[in-house]
Amino acid sequence: MPYIIRQARLDERDEIQQLIVASARHLSRAEYSDAQIEAAVRGIFGVDTSLIDDGTYFVADSEGKLIGCGGWSRRRTLFGGDQVTHRDLAELNPLRDAAKIRAFFVHPNFARQGVARAILQRCEDEARANGFRALELMSTMPGIKFYLSCGYEEIEPTDYNVDDVTVPFVVMRKKLT
Repeated sequence: MPYIIRQARLDERDEIQQLIVASARHLSRAEYSDAQIEAAVRGIFGVDTSLIDDGTYFVADSEGKLIGCGGWSRRRTLFGGDQVTHRDLAELNPLRDAAKIRAFFVHPNFARQGVARAILQRCEDEARANGFRALELMSTMPGIKFYLSCGYEEIEPTDYNVDDVTVPFVVMRKKLT
């Protein structure tokens, strides 16, 4: 399955959102209940257009079909799409702050085929090239094994509430060499 990793475009916002929802609904079943998945889709998971505007959000494009997405950020917000109201768009200082790894999702038909790893490598390379020495992310429960395999360490479990539904996550971190 050939694909390329490229910057996401604003005109792809709806297609990216559909990819995110399909990924969440199909690849999270072993770790989250239906109520948790739907709460996350409504209130947490989604496109953060600031990442697209910054040129730090990427898609895996297989002959015109988006099969994966993810990005990095030089802004303070750790997670959440445009629907999350408490996002902090202030810029980080690469000498003291960790860049944020954001919004990684893979279409269920292409899971566990290296797509997320390829996007993550692009993000790590770009964050490093921009002077960052560390990365931080908010992992879903299904994402923990993947990020551990990529050298991230679990820092702190945390819960996020959407409409009285608690969705667990784990903050993870990696030092760049």
